[in-house]
Formats: sequence, structure tokens, C-alpha cells
Amino acid sequence: MTLHGRLLRRQLATSRRQSAIFVLCVALSIVTLVSLAGFGRSVHSSMLRDARALHGGDVIVESRSPLSPGLTAAVNRVIAAGRAEGARINEFYSIIRPAGREDSLLAHIKAVEPGYPFYGTVDLASGRPFRQVLAPGRAIAEQTLLDRLGLRVGDRLRLGDATLTVADVVTQEPDRPVNVFSLGPRLFVAAADLPSLGLVGQGSRVSHTIILKVANPRETDRIAAELRASALRDRERVDTYRTAQSGVKRFFDNFLFFLNLIGIFTLLLAGIGIQSSLAAYLAEQRPSIAVMKALGATGRFLVVHYVAVASVLGIVGTALGIGASFLLQGVLPELFRGLLPATVEFRIAAPAVAEGLVLGFLTVTLFTLLPLWQLRAVKPRAILGKEEDPTVRSRAVWVTTGAVVLFFLAMVLWKVEEPRSGVNFVLGVGGLILLSLACTEAVLRLLRRARPRRLAARQALRGLFRPRNATRPIIVTLTAALAVIFAITLVERNLDASYIRSYPPDAPNLFFIDIQPGQKEDFSRTLGMPALFHAIVRGTVTAINGRPIDREAERRKRGDNLSREFNLTYRDSLLEDERIIEGKSLFRPDWQGVQVSVLDTVVEMSPMAVGDVITFRVQGVPIEARISSIRTRTRAAVQPYFYFVFQPAVLRDAPQTFFTAVRVEKPGIAQLQNRIAARFPNVSIFDLTETVAVFARVMGRLSVIVRFFTLFSVVAGALIIVSSVIATRQARLREAVFFTILGARGRFVLSVFTMENLIIGGVSGFLALGLAQAASWIVCTRVLDVSWQPFPAVSAALVAATVVLVVAVGLGASLSIIRKKPVVFLREQAEE
Repeated sequence: MTLHGRLLRRQLATSRRQSAIFVLCVALSIVTLVSLAGFGRSVHSSMLRDARALHGGDVIVESRSPLSPGLTAAVNRVIAAGRAEGARINEFYSIIRPAGREDSLLAHIKAVEPGYPFYGTVDLASGRPFRQVLAPGRAIAEQTLLDRLGLRVGDRLRLGDATLTVADVVTQEPDRPVNVFSLGPRLFVAAADLPSLGLVGQGSRVSHTIILKVANPRETDRIAAELRASALRDRERVDTYRTAQSGVKRFFDNFLFFLNLIGIFTLLLAGIGIQSSLAAYLAEQRPSIAVMKALGATGRFLVVHYVAVASVLGIVGTALGIGASFLLQGVLPELFRGLLPATVEFRIAAPAVAEGLVLGFLTVTLFTLLPLWQLRAVKPRAILGKEEDPTVRSRAVWVTTGAVVLFFLAMVLWKVEEPRSGVNFVLGVGGLILLSLACTEAVLRLLRRARPRRLAARQALRGLFRPRNATRPIIVTLTAALAVIFAITLVERNLDASYIRSYPPDAPNLFFIDIQPGQKEDFSRTLGMPALFHAIVRGTVTAINGRPIDREAERRKRGDNLSREFNLTYRDSLLEDERIIEGKSLFRPDWQGVQVSVLDTVVEMSPMAVGDVITFRVQGVPIEARISSIRTRTRAAVQPYFYFVFQPAVLRDAPQTFFTAVRVEKPGIAQLQNRIAARFPNVSIFDLTETVAVFARVMGRLSVIVRFFTLFSVVAGALIIVSSVIATRQARLREAVFFTILGARGRFVLSVFTMENLIIGGVSGFLALGLAQAASWIVCTRVLDVSWQPFPAVSAALVAATVVLVVAVGLGASLSIIRKKPVVFLREQAEE
């Protein structure tokens, strides 16, 4: 065996604890990203495999309004020529009632033509074929719908103007979007019954879809291209099963985007742990390094040797991380239960493993550069036990810092695939770490000057600045990681307080949509209470300042965007919860031509200012409007609002519907719903008391997933604590022995170490809480537009949990030191 080999084996054997910490940090740095990469590929491959079933056809035509004559004619030509079979699907929400009873329920109605679905199956509880069961006069319901209304198969229910018989129960359908986001249980009806329901009129909120089964699969793209040429680009979409975005895929892509950001954040913090643990490891080896230098070892020999040490530990950590990623695949299905189709197979493919190997190599390389560079500063005098830290040249610090920043930025751009979002995330994380570092430095300076009366407290403060004690990186890492977890918790609590637990007492809870112009007066009388009616005119944005909207680029944005169809309205005054932030008034009396007031949310989608010109297409008619003002909402209550408000004269004569919202106490909701549904079956009624319950369930499940992955960041901080205790073991032992020799009891030593960890935990917790409170305030008031509360009880619990965690980890790592007998320690020192 070579000299390097013998030294490597001996040093790994004598520094098993620090080696273990290093390995765990490496594993932690890659486990989240590799498991998410494998998870993402599993979902994407499963959806690609089942793409036809997820959409029910080869070509999918979609629109939020009735299909244009040109596109309808093109579809009919393809079907008439025998090139494809077609089936129309209409989806909307409506109130259903058991026949002869007063209770009611909002349901998701899906009216389908024979042939649906062409791929996949709709499974029924009876086991019968879906196409044979669904016939005119019949309905197929989800079990949830029957349970909530107390119905059984064979019972009759009222839907609009028709009475239907419940023929069966649906247990699974192939193209069902993420079920937790549906505002009501599903009810299938035959498309032939649609006219008799009386629910669909001009301007009704209906999703229109045609699915086509292509006779010759090789013609799929050609047929889609032909139909796309006849479609209205601003409101009709034509896709193949390969290019269409299912509800499941849209949800998954957006959520995985967020989880990947957390994974990259964890990688960064684990990288800090790698650097800290290697520095502690080399600090333990300093006497050996000094001896080797005294015996003539060169700096190059030492660097090569410890690069080999780091490489071996890095390989072990990478293998452990990839292995843990495989184990994590068994946990992910349970975490995502109910959010993804049951057909998704969770596995890690070879590309994810290769990605893990590359990540492991790059992470270990970048985060070990600085500690390895420090080897040059170790002098032979360290044999005498000098504790001073080696000096590091500023050039090395800047080079390694720059390399880490570039690596971090490249990781973000690679995973996020959106330069703007990636840069914002890097700036946000950089700002968080810099703030954590600045606050830590300020607190540590104050603690250095503190002179408490109690001896134990003085010794605890002195211990924070013990040579090689990683107090600073511990606090910075824990502060940054916990700030993210605290902020998520506080934002969730504020959302819960605003929309769920204490639904605003003056906020409307019943929304009535698709009121026809001729029904407005009669509807108002039937409603029997004051209500403000808002006109809805459907339109799209086609250009800003003459620059056409790139709809494909807009659709790729993760948030709201300008590619969709908007609800436009007209009025000449502000709502109670609106104020103008740019412009002199809602509309300018000194301006000629069409004017429009936009909500500040629109400005976030695309930069625009007062005086800019927006081109709209309303019912096929182009309208150019000059921005007269920019509005914002002044409170977070669930109130009607519009992105675009026009002057009344501009849209008053356009095809339109109306909607209104009122506040009704819970006991009166069912009675009012039934009265409105009986007289105006075409009007859609949304009960937000049910919606917030759905929202609460979704938020709860997503919060669990986010916290699960964020906890890996906290583990990184805990590993640094353990590493710091191990690195300062000798100094801690010496202090404990001196305390005992001077007459102190074991309780005193325990109190000193406990206080030291209490300070670290308290400082980390309070700094994290301060940053989280600020972040949650910004997110709630500026992004989500909800009221903000500090939640002192929850905040205190979070800080207390942090202190308990740090004390438990710190004392757990220090138990062997506390239990060490002074005579044993002195004998070992004498032998040395």
C-alpha cells in the first residue's frame, strides 16, 4: 500500500465522527434534487405513456366560448371525410337538487356525446360499460355527490329544467384533473339532454371541448395543423395528446418548480455544512498536518492527500444520497396521495442517477476548495497545540465564493428554466443569507461585549467564541433554513385566517354568474336583497403599444398571463375596495378616444404605464384603449374585481352577461339557491363556504409536502452543530476538567453547555422569526393581497421548538464530553 493509502486509512479511522458528518452533508446536498428529478421523470413518463387516456383522444380542441364557425366547419369536414371520429364535451357548474326536496349542491356537470372517451375507460361501480349506461334522461354521479345529498342509484334529481335518474356511480375517469381542485363533485349527463336542461345560454361560463380519434395515427399532427389554421388564435386551442397540457400536468409542473427551488436551497445550505465539517475535520488533523510538515511534507503532498480524503468521503456521501433518493421514492406517493393519478409509477431512472453523480462531484469540489486551501497556512508550530485559526488570503475567499455563486446560479437556471424567475430566486436567497450573516455578526458582537453576573453564563458566552467553534455558520445556516419554514407557516396561517377560519364577516359568500341582460330586473326581485350587478364582456388582449402578444410565451409563464380570455367590464366609478395608484382619476376627461383602467396585477404580467395603448379583441372586434389609470385593491376580502374597466359607452352595447355577489347566513343559503335555481336554471351559483373548505384541504396537503422537503435544510444546520461540537471536543474536555478540578460539579458543566446551546438556538430562532415576519408581511400584503397578522403564539412556539432542537442536538453530541472523568483525560494528556 502506498504512503497516501496508509495515511488515508489511518486518518479516516481516527476521525470517524467528522467523516460521518461530512458524508451526511454530501448525501443531504443531493438527496432532495435527485429524488425530485426521479419523481419528475416518473410523472412525466407516466403521463406521456397515458397521454391519450388523460385527454381521451388524439386531437383536442378547446375553447371557453362556443367554437367559431370556421373551426366547427373544419372539424365537421375531418369527421365527414372519415379521417377521425369526434365527440363533444361541455363542462360547467350548476346546482342540483334531489327531486321533491329542498337541499341543493353545486356540482361539476360534464355533458358528453357518445364515443367519449376514445381512449381509457370511465370505471363505474356496477362494472357496466360507460357508453351503455349513459343515455338521455340518465346521469352518472360521483359517490361524494350521492353521499352529500343522501341519494342512491335509481333516485331522481333536478338539474336545470330537467329531471334525471341516477343510473350509476363513477369511480374513475381518465381525463379527470387534480380532483382536490374541483369545486363540486362530478355529474355526467348525455349531451342530448343539454338543450332540455336550459342551463347554457349566450355568455354562459362553459368549457367547450371536442376530442378526435384519428383513423390513421400518422395523420394526427396534420389534422391538428389543419384545425389550428381555422381556429381563432386568441381564444381557441388545438393540440395533440402529446402537446396538450392536462390539469394534472399543469399542477405538477408548477408545484415541482417550487419544490426544486427548495431543493436547490437545501443544496446550498448542505454545501455550507460540507465546508464547515471539512474545516472541522482538518482542524482535528492539524497536529498531524504540522508533524508531516515538520518532517518535510510539501504543501502539494498535503493537498493531494486531503483531496483524496475528500474524494473518498464524497463518493460515499454521493452513493448514500442516491440510495436515500431511492428510499424517498417510497415516501413520495403517500405525500402526493390524491394530487396525482394512481397510475403514476415512482422510480428513479438512470438519468437521475447520473445527475446525482454530477451534482455530488461538483458540490464536493466547490465546497471543499477553501478548507483545502487553508492547509497551506498550517505551520509546524501547531504541534505545540496552538489554537489560532489559519489565515486565508482574500483572493482564495473571493474565488471560491464566486465559483459557488456561479454554480448556484447555473443550478437555478437549469432546474427552473426561466431566467427571470431564476435570477429573482438567486437574489432572494443571496439576500436572505446576507441578511442572516449581517444579523449574526451584529448579535455576536453584542454577545462578545456582554458581561453577565452568573459564572455559567459567562463561560457559555466564552464557549461561543472557542477556536474552531462554528458558531457563525451554525447560526447563519439555521437562520436561513428556519426563516423559510417560519415564513411558509406564517403565510399559511394568514391565508387560513383570511379565507377559512374567520371568513370576513362582510365578504360575499354566494356568487351568481351568467345572468342574462333580460333577466337582470327579475333576478334582482327574486334575490330579495340589495346587490350590485357587474357586467361581464369576454375579450382578449392582442397587443401592447402595437407589439403583438406572444401567446405561446405567455402560456409558459407560471403565474397569470395575458394569453387567456379576460372578463372585461364597464363603469365610471371605483369600487369600495379600490384606489388609484397611478393617474389622476379612473378616466381622463381631457383625453379623447377609448380609455381603460387596469389593475396593478396586470402590470405584473407585463410592464405597462399610464398612457400606453392596449389592443383588445371583443367578440371579434378590435378595440384600442389608452391606459388612463392603474388601480389597486385596498383590502383582501373576497370581493368582485376586474383587471380591465372601460368607460360605459364603449362596452354597453356589447354581448354581455352579469354577475353579482351577496352575503347570506349559512341557514339561508340552501333556500336561496333553490329559489334562484328554480327560476333561473342558467345562472351558476358558487357557494364560497364550500370553496374555502376545498382550499383548506389543498393548502394543508401542500404545506405538509413543502415542510417535508424544507426540513432537509434544518438537518443541514443540525449536522453543523454536531460537527462543531466534535471539532472543539478537546477544548470542551479541557474546560470541563478545569471546572471539575476547581470544585464545580457535573451540574455546572451541564448548565454551561446547555446555556451555550440555548444562546445559539435562541439567536437562530429569533433572527429567523424576524426575517420570516418581514417576508410573510411582504408576501401577504404585496403578493397575495391578504391581511397580515404576526401570530405571536405560533411565533413563540416556532422559536421554542428551535431552541429545543438545538439544545437536544448540542447536548446529545456533548454527552460523551460531560461524562468524561477528569483523571482519564489527564492520564491521556500525560501519555501524549
